[in-house]
Amino acid sequence: MAINRYTKMAYGSADEMVFGKSKFPVKAGLGLEIGAGYATPEVNYAPRPEAGASKEKLVKEYQRITTDIMNRMVQVGFPSVVLETEHVEQMTNNPTWGGAVAHAQKEIMEEFHDEYGIKCALRHTPGDIREDRDFLELRGDKFNTLMESFEEVASNGADLLSIETMGGKEVFDYAILRNDVPGMLYAIGCLGTIDMDFIWQEIASVAKKNNVLAAGDTDCSEANTAMFIAGGLLDKNLAHTLAIIARAISAPRSLAAYEAGAVGPGKDCGYENTIVKSIAGVPIAQEGKSSTCAHSDVMGNLVMQCCDLWSNESVEYHAEFGGTSVQCWSESLAYDCALMNTATATGQEKTLRDLMVLSDKYRDPQGYVLAYDNAYRVGEAIVKDGNDIYLRAKNAALKSIEIMEEGVAGKLELTRFEKGALADAKEALSGLTDDKDTFMSDCMAKYKEEVKVFLPENYGL
Repeated sequence: MAINRYTKMAYGSADEMVFGKSKFPVKAGLGLEIGAGYATPEVNYAPRPEAGASKEKLVKEYQRITTDIMNRMVQVGFPSVVLETEHVEQMTNNPTWGGAVAHAQKEIMEEFHDEYGIKCALRHTPGDIREDRDFLELRGDKFNTLMESFEEVASNGADLLSIETMGGKEVFDYAILRNDVPGMLYAIGCLGTIDMDFIWQEIASVAKKNNVLAAGDTDCSEANTAMFIAGGLLDKNLAHTLAIIARAISAPRSLAAYEAGAVGPGKDCGYENTIVKSIAGVPIAQEGKSSTCAHSDVMGNLVMQCCDLWSNESVEYHAEFGGTSVQCWSESLAYDCALMNTATATGQEKTLRDLMVLSDKYRDPQGYVLAYDNAYRVGEAIVKDGNDIYLRAKNAALKSIEIMEEGVAGKLELTRFEKGALADAKEALSGLTDDKDTFMSDCMAKYKEEVKVFLPENYGL
């Protein structure tokens, strides 16, 4: 498949973007439409560790999880649900295990759909197993096993195919520890995009062959790493201004999945997805306040602003007072979606969207840049040089800095630590060349020397 870069925005203005609606909705699974006018909960879960002891135990665990979720949705009267199975490593390394789980889950979902009419779809997310201790092996035998895993789940009932790819992470980990913004730009924007181009053409091919959807990726391994290191308002391990610059750079990298044939919905932990949606018009999953079972963030309401699927990130399967963990969290997600869908039905969707944004927008620079009006501006910066993977990533970073500087002149408050990091990042980026080949050549020499685990052949370089 060809790579088709985005050079214009899907939406005429930021205000057109809202939850439950996307420019290019998709149909998936059993009667479900995503981005077609309503939001749907997407429940994400993990089996208990002991369930991974054998294929049979794992299948039974996922049967219980699936039955519990579907039962709760019907019991409380919710019309639609998506289940996301993020693979434990046994399922991807042994592709038939993942296929068996997908088949067992889909059988249960079909029974509930036939009996109660609930609209539902199944997303499977194989793990990116292409790393061997410190080294990435992006194009070797492990890649072949990974593609076998996609083939198995796609042919056994999965409706949506996703992954959280690792391309660029070896350089990113080195750069982020040193506040090296050009290194972050090279790792995420260039190496990450090159790997995305490579793997997503293959995933899209598997999806087309099996008549399922190549859904989308997320820069979990890099941008989310930066967000987690940055932490909360008391943490000083990494400036939040640097974390959001990494996030802005991740948007064109995650966009590459759609340029290679993916159609959405984008994956939940991609906080960059609002930027991606503004460019590609694809439906997106998001996570925020209803993912506190998995992690904390500083923009839990705001990220609901343009979601089409609303996720809990992930929760281990166990008992709670209100039922099993997956029942409790699926119900919370579904009530959030009921509120969004009622706002849409009564013509109040933009009011609700704006209230959610304003509740978090000035809490932290990350939420400020990702607020849909500013996210749209980052999108515009990306498509300006959309055919150049380096320049569009650099543009995204610089635009995020400009937006933060404007925010500081208004209601956004930054500490001296944050302002210093922002100024240093601006200086580092402003001094870079505009020529992609020069940047790539300079970075290749630098990081091949300094990062012993960086193997250019992983990227065809």
